[in-house]
Amino acid sequence: MEEFKLYINGEWTATSEQSDVLDKYSGDTYASVHQASEKEVDQAVKAADEAFREGPLPPYERFKVLKRVSELMQERKEDLAQTITKEAGKPLKQARTEIDRATQTVELSAEEAKRINGEGVPVEAAPGSENRMAFTIRVPVGVVGAISPFNFPLNLVCHKIAPAIAAGNAVVLKPASKTPITALKLASLLHDAGLPKGFFNVVVGSGSTVGNQMMKDERISLYTFTGSAEVGLKLKQNTGMNKLILELGNNSPVIIDKHADIEKAAENTAAKSFAFAGQVCISVQRLYVHEEVREEFQKKFIEAIKNLNVGDPNDPDTDVGPMIGEDEAKGAVEWIEEAKENGAKVLHGGKREGALLEPTVLTDVDESMKVVCEEIFAPVVSILPFSDIKEGVKEVNKSKYGLQGGIFTQDVDTAFYAAKNVQVGGFMVNDSSQYRVDLMPYGGVKESGWGKEGPKYTIEDMTEERLIVMNLNNPS
Repeated sequence: MEEFKLYINGEWTATSEQSDVLDKYSGDTYASVHQASEKEVDQAVKAADEAFREGPLPPYERFKVLKRVSELMQERKEDLAQTITKEAGKPLKQARTEIDRATQTVELSAEEAKRINGEGVPVEAAPGSENRMAFTIRVPVGVVGAISPFNFPLNLVCHKIAPAIAAGNAVVLKPASKTPITALKLASLLHDAGLPKGFFNVVVGSGSTVGNQMMKDERISLYTFTGSAEVGLKLKQNTGMNKLILELGNNSPVIIDKHADIEKAAENTAAKSFAFAGQVCISVQRLYVHEEVREEFQKKFIEAIKNLNVGDPNDPDTDVGPMIGEDEAKGAVEWIEEAKENGAKVLHGGKREGALLEPTVLTDVDESMKVVCEEIFAPVVSILPFSDIKEGVKEVNKSKYGLQGGIFTQDVDTAFYAAKNVQVGGFMVNDSSQYRVDLMPYGGVKESGWGKEGPKYTIEDMTEERLIVMNLNNPS
């Protein structure tokens, strides 16, 4: 059984307490990870603060380090993919895709490190300022506190730390307790790529210990967090005037219009609803289907689901593997049963074996049911009918969340109406809500958070604009 230490100030740090990391499919312990106490958290923040203040990294050095990390990531792709499959239960082919996406995230951040710039400000146009010139520069915020989720243990970590380093900041990362090993292996990549000590630190532990201490530390200037709306609100309430980037809950809607290509819509949404067992922030959860095509869509949707391979994530042909834990799978089943008690019908799936929950489709649901109004974060989709696009959009917008959504339609007017009126941060036409590439701005509205991921956009949030005004004397 492998043992992993914390990464603090460029060194691997042992502690007195360790915790087990489980293989999410077998349930067996396959590694142990040292746990941070308040002492180690303080050491990590101190190291980051000192590195930032005493040894600023020039932009080209940031580029070189991050570019080398992206290369090393591909060189060690299979080891990283196997790690993600074990500790997250993510099907191997999806884990390999995550490595490729993370590689691009880091590479994009490297390139953006060379393009951080300000702009000229024409203060000389103001009366009395004729002899002045002004311009802005962008400066790093300082120490970034990053808290990442389990579902993308590499790429979502990279979306936090790569732009932070590209911007010249130092980082303290708390990875998800259930998937810490991938982040520690990323620390090895950064170490081997030559990142100076202190600029990246990894502390593993519970939210009540590590997360709370990070939240209270005044040396941290910006927090970037992906997780539940409840924890995001707690961060907002307890971090004072610090900057925040929050990617929170969601229950993505997709509209199937009567003018849609039904077969393509069914195949796409089947794949995008259940990838990584529905444990993706932009997984399809609510399907609003026009009543004129409802029966046809449901038939083709179920046919597409039956073509998905469900089971062992180590099998390269598997499409849907286990959830992150048996407790989470049990919780999803409880929501399904509660919906059934209130009139919902199971059109497909609903059965659980350990942490493995079958792709599940519910009908006859309403907006008061948790499976509709909350984020289930499981392979569960609800189908709701509508008769008019304006009515459909109105129903979609009743959600308290608004990360991403989509519509399938061949009618341009319908597509534009939905795109202009659905209250989300990103809207996909003839694609599901789960479409994402790593260079695009990604973030939500309402209780789905604020701030943007995507290296260029994150760097804007992770830097501050500073105005420089020069008072030029006339030459003698």
